[in-house]
Amino acid sequence: MEKAYKLLAMQENISFNEAKKLIDSGKVFAFDKKIKIARAMMKPNTKFKIAHTQKPKKIFEDKNIIVINKPPYISSEEISKLYDTPLLHRLDKDTSGILILVKDKTFQKKAINEFKNQNVYKEYLAWVSGIVSEPITIDMPLKVIKSKSGAYSKIDKFGQPAITEIEPVKAFRSKSEIKAVIHTGRTHQIRAHLSYINHPILGDEKYGGKNAKRVMLHHHKFKIFDYEFSVDVPKDFTIMEEYND
Repeated sequence: MEKAYKLLAMQENISFNEAKKLIDSGKVFAFDKKIKIARAMMKPNTKFKIAHTQKPKKIFEDKNIIVINKPPYISSEEISKLYDTPLLHRLDKDTSGILILVKDKTFQKKAINEFKNQNVYKEYLAWVSGIVSEPITIDMPLKVIKSKSGAYSKIDKFGQPAITEIEPVKAFRSKSEIKAVIHTGRTHQIRAHLSYINHPILGDEKYGGKNAKRVMLHHHKFKIFDYEFSVDVPKDFTIMEEYND
């Protein structure tokens, strides 16, 4: 047996440090499962697969904003640095879809007020465990817990108000694709709410989701002021039979 990062380094002819970074970024798989721990002991003949990050694609720009179609495996902060433009909002690293960068400070202030007043439309698509057969409105407050392993949201009566509307899109065996519209923008809101109703997002093991290539969540549509954008799901946003029930 040998440490995963050492085996990966030998397979890809890269340094140990590069191999560790790849594993920590969530891009390395073996036996159709994501490798979570760089120092995990694995068999010497293990064959790894690496999910290569696509380049972010700019789909719109004017004097106020830049709109990016964000691929998974790259953080919002990395994209902000890439375009040297501040973020208007954030998406989790594994989440794909619409990401807005803001160029004008006056517009930024107005936009932040729209978020606060819940005048922004945010629609996501997700693959979840179980069959979702009818619309569900989840109105449960969320409290953010911060730790060394990152932020985590939980249902708490003393938390901030959070409302998520769920609608079924389609089903595959014991899994469902759903549409989620959020009226508030709490940390991990969709992830925590779906876990609460026992339909965790596939790949979202932090909230009880089953193993998948990534957290299967995509920011599909976004509306603010007179702006309206939508982006199709990426190629990896599919459910294959290898995802065990």
